[in-house]
Amino acid sequence: MDKISHDLQRAAQSARPGDTGFDYLIVGAGFAGSVLAERLARELNQRVLIVDKRPHIGGNAYDRYDDNGVLIHPYGPHIFHTNSEDIFEYLSRFTEWRPYQHRVLASVDGQQVPMPINLDTINKLYGLNLTSFEVEKFFESVAEKKDEIKTSEDVVVSKVGRELYNKFFRGYTRKQWGLDPSELDSSVTARVPTRTNRDDRYFADKFQAMPRHGYTRMFEKMLDHPNIKVMTNTDYREIVDLVPWKHMVYTGPVDAYFGYKFGKLPYRSLRFEHVNVPKEQFQPVGTVNYPNDYGYTRISEFKHITGQEHPTTSVVYEYPCAEGDPYYPVPRPENAELYKRYEAEAENTPNVTFVGRLATYKYYNMDQVVGQALATFKRLQQAREAERSEDAALAAPAGA
Repeated sequence: MDKISHDLQRAAQSARPGDTGFDYLIVGAGFAGSVLAERLARELNQRVLIVDKRPHIGGNAYDRYDDNGVLIHPYGPHIFHTNSEDIFEYLSRFTEWRPYQHRVLASVDGQQVPMPINLDTINKLYGLNLTSFEVEKFFESVAEKKDEIKTSEDVVVSKVGRELYNKFFRGYTRKQWGLDPSELDSSVTARVPTRTNRDDRYFADKFQAMPRHGYTRMFEKMLDHPNIKVMTNTDYREIVDLVPWKHMVYTGPVDAYFGYKFGKLPYRSLRFEHVNVPKEQFQPVGTVNYPNDYGYTRISEFKHITGQEHPTTSVVYEYPCAEGDPYYPVPRPENAELYKRYEAEAENTPNVTFVGRLATYKYYNMDQVVGQALATFKRLQQAREAERSEDAALAAPAGA
């Protein structure tokens, strides 16, 4: 037996003396995998091995202190928001919260104006003094009527017209996706509201907050259980045959699991340029979008988001790209059809459960991934209870 296999079996035995192997092998230590690891270990007393090919837990939500001592998000800003009290209460077991409402400005026509578009956006952009009622009439006057909303372009021009679409959405979307909004599903721009009041919050959810001590600390507490063994810097394929396990939870790219047998699912990726600036504040809000200028789409400043006090500040420039880590599934009909073929394969794969953004080829917010993982746990729990009831019935003496 090699050293890795020996260490894994020893870890499993320490979780439950006398047994070998793990009940669950979980691939990926982001939200989906970590929530399931915690639930399975704590609620069902299952032995869990969670592996991640990156050198850290937390997935894309991982945060750390940079060389200057500023807390940053290496994979871009992650802002937690949800309308689900259950999801917020669940995560509150592992972190205290710092209230935070994200605000975004867009650099348009030489000005920085609120995004999503609201009353102040229109008044500042055009030098007007409209009321909420008047701006609603303004939107109606410039909107283009559409009999059917099919594309992301249709969504925007039917709400705010062609000029605002060109100023705020078309360039940003083309940079972000490498495609014109007319080529993308309506879901891309439908996520961004248009407001007739002065609400300048980017999100309107009931719960908006950041983990007070960071996401990584929250994940560490989530995975701090004697039944959970964590392995980073590990491709699951390196250890999948080294130690016994009963069920796999897979949160990686579904096409990769099946060896790309039907072809690769298209994703957009991001390149991050992190910069420390020798002053206390770089920009007035957490994020400034650049829909029409420069190669990057936005600049985010972390101290707005984390609330950290520090004499310098750190920002990140985001450059969308075609190659790199998979971030955003490309929402086009042909890609949805390709995913359906992988989905059918996944449903017919015994002893493997597919969970999370990459495994289900959907762009979920963080709270949605947590919700999906909690729902998956309930299904696994019910299946286990059904198996135990069936075993008990088979073991019962005849005629009992």
